[in-house]
Amino acid sequence: MRIGFIGAGNMASALARGWGKPVYASDSGSGRAQQLVDELGGEALTNEQVFERADVVILAHKPYQLEAVAEGITTDKLVVSILGRATVAEIEAVYPRSPVIRVEPNTPTAVRRGVSVLAASDRPEAQLVKDLFERVGSVVEVPERLLDVAGAVTGVGPAYWALFVEAYTDAAIRHGIPAAQAATLVTETMAGTAALLTQTDTLALRRGVTSPGGSTARGLAALERGGVRAALAQAMDDVVGG
Repeated sequence: MRIGFIGAGNMASALARGWGKPVYASDSGSGRAQQLVDELGGEALTNEQVFERADVVILAHKPYQLEAVAEGITTDKLVVSILGRATVAEIEAVYPRSPVIRVEPNTPTAVRRGVSVLAASDRPEAQLVKDLFERVGSVVEVPERLLDVAGAVTGVGPAYWALFVEAYTDAAIRHGIPAAQAATLVTETMAGTAALLTQTDTLALRRGVTSPGGSTARGLAALERGGVRAALAQAMDDVVGG
């Protein structure tokens, strides 16, 4: 299957690296398409050429560019949109002959540990798209009306976890742990905890490491006083409502 990208930014590059195959790619003049094909193989092309040569075209440009990119292109190729907030109906309006599937992936797809949210569709091509994205992680299907919210959870999540890791690592360094060791301790703890959470719930996990009046309880109380729950809730509100 020949995959083409219209746009070669961070998310397109993460997907391409996860799939690990030569790609067709275009950009708006940034040079990133050429960088991507230099890394993975393939060809840097115009938008029109990508549509001509690819079997599946991934729309990875800016959402506001939708109509400009589609202008003059007549295609019946499968179109997979990873554009935030651009609905299937809006995309079908500019690609009327193409089957359109919406997906919201995230950057861990680069290491095949991503989670992609797929807008549920009756189109037979939806299974092909699901299979394609399962090569780079897990896929969760939701009604399209929930896609932007679910995509906000997964899409911005890596930045939140990175900020938490950064702050936690800095705290460990402040207490004398060398930087490289602190980073390993924090990231491996997070990775192991994530694995545990696939088998248990958050309350059981917290209870398993929290003794009454102990150090973990004091630390959790400090996080609650610091407003960690409220901050995350506000962050979600700002992302979804922005």
